Amino acid sequence: MDDLQSIVKSLSKSPGIYQFFNQKNEIIYIGKAKNLKNRVSSYFNKVQFENRKTKLLASQIKHVKTIKVETEMDALLLENVLVKKHQPKYNVQLKDDKTYPWICIKNEPFSRITTTRRVLKDGAKYYGPYPSVKIVKQIIAFLIENFNIRNCSHDLKKNHFEKGQLNTALEFYIGNCKGCCQGDVSEQEYGDRIKAVSNVLNGNVKGVLKELKLKMKQASDLFLYEQAQDYKTRIIALENYQSKSAIVSNSIDNVDVFSIEEDQHFAYINYLKVIDGAVNQSRMIEVKKKLDETSVMLIEKAIADVFQHSSSSINELIIPFEISLELSQKVTIPERGEKKKLIDISKKNAFYYMKEKHRKEVIKNPESSVKRILETIKKDLRLPVLPKHMECFDNSNFQGVEPVAACVVFKDGKPAKREYRHFNIKTVVGPDDFSSMEEVVFRRYKRILEEKKELPQLIILDGGKGQLSSAIKSLSKLNLMGKVAVVAIAKKLEEIYFPGDKLPLYIDKKSESLRIIQQMRNEAHRFGIEHHRKKRIKSTLQSEITNIKGIGAKTLALLMKEFKTVKKIKTLKVKELQKSIGLSKAKIVYNYFNNDQQ
Repeated sequence: MDDLQSIVKSLSKSPGIYQFFNQKNEIIYIGKAKNLKNRVSSYFNKVQFENRKTKLLASQIKHVKTIKVETEMDALLLENVLVKKHQPKYNVQLKDDKTYPWICIKNEPFSRITTTRRVLKDGAKYYGPYPSVKIVKQIIAFLIENFNIRNCSHDLKKNHFEKGQLNTALEFYIGNCKGCCQGDVSEQEYGDRIKAVSNVLNGNVKGVLKELKLKMKQASDLFLYEQAQDYKTRIIALENYQSKSAIVSNSIDNVDVFSIEEDQHFAYINYLKVIDGAVNQSRMIEVKKKLDETSVMLIEKAIADVFQHSSSSINELIIPFEISLELSQKVTIPERGEKKKLIDISKKNAFYYMKEKHRKEVIKNPESSVKRILETIKKDLRLPVLPKHMECFDNSNFQGVEPVAACVVFKDGKPAKREYRHFNIKTVVGPDDFSSMEEVVFRRYKRILEEKKELPQLIILDGGKGQLSSAIKSLSKLNLMGKVAVVAIAKKLEEIYFPGDKLPLYIDKKSESLRIIQQMRNEAHRFGIEHHRKKRIKSTLQSEITNIKGIGAKTLALLMKEFKTVKKIKTLKVKELQKSIGLSKAKIVYNYFNNDQQ
């Protein structure tokens, strides 16, 4: 540690990257810093780390090496390269670009267009990455067909190029190639085609269309109608190709959009390239979290990755929040307008990608998905154990009449409907939710203790501080405080209240924890309302219909099934009642409600 301290003291305050080594001289972490001395020192000066893994990392550091650079952006780019090369244990891992397909324009005479998963330093031009091979193949087929790009395997070097030295490619005979191998196309003409293809792949469709329209007019003016028709065919195809892009704004040109969605273990960063108002490229960057990385740190790493692999210049960045990087490009954090809509589109892509990944995880490994959700609830609600068994309570009454309560049970994050329970309030008179909550909580867990059944790890109450205080009274009487965690969720702002804490907790509205809690609250409310409605109907029936002499339970059931309410039955004529219960009984019911004793 003395050697480490001396190394840290000797560090400069310039931007750069730092590498931490363990006892075996293995790189375990690579980071970038705006100020090397301050950043590296923070790992050895912290009394308490935000994250257990960060504390573990600090304990394993035996040696530090640094590399100084000119700017923080240079540091970020260098960090990205070194992390991919060494793959240190504690660094976040961006999904390797080799898993994505690229479009490659070969560095050769009369260049071909191919697809690849490897970006090499071979002088070729690479465009992408693209989300799927299918899309890449469609684009390449479009470009070859409409710009007359060769796809034969001939080596068209100058010494092989004279007529007669090469076999004519099949594509020439079927009209897909204009005969590069036969010398029918000049290198300059073919170079213009490749230049147009590059512009299309870079998103500059407007420029290519403008040039093609100019050439079409020139050919027409020279009475070269066949050539003009060829240009017109290309223009139509290119306009159709452009229309397939997602047009977002006619006033936004050449911007790059980043947004982020996160769960407990991963971050999902969506990147959109917008040129001439259309989404030209979309990419998802998946990041596995390792330490206590913030959203800012994660999105900066994604920006560095895109900067290194982008085949076109980046003029403006549109991002959802401020970052610490000082960039030469314009950075916009929109709050409204068309650029804000771009952020919303990007966030929606990231959100649905995350949801789809979670869905696939559930199908592939249900147990792993359940554990992840329960771990998230445990972390968000500061619970000592995984809440495998949770119960939620809700009260229901109508102006104090027929007060009831409901308890729903979730096990492993899913409803256990056979264990749901209804409660008729026995000791409370009038609309008193607090006393009702105190009664049902006491009755529920007194019985569980008597029957020696399993207690839940978490109790959730629908309500605020009042309901929580009432439940605490009952749990204290049963000597269960400290043995079972209890929280309350208030409807208005979805804040979570804890025992002994005056200030509520606000969970992220997109959190899985809040989603499960809301589901339990809504299920308890539904279950309670259902029970309350049945009681009210039964009470209404007892007070009105059951007093009709000559009408039995079976007839009453038929009436209620057909007409739903007593109020409706009162308004019916004999003919309408007769269809359900017959003429004689229809007259009895009608006469009873119309005071007609004939």
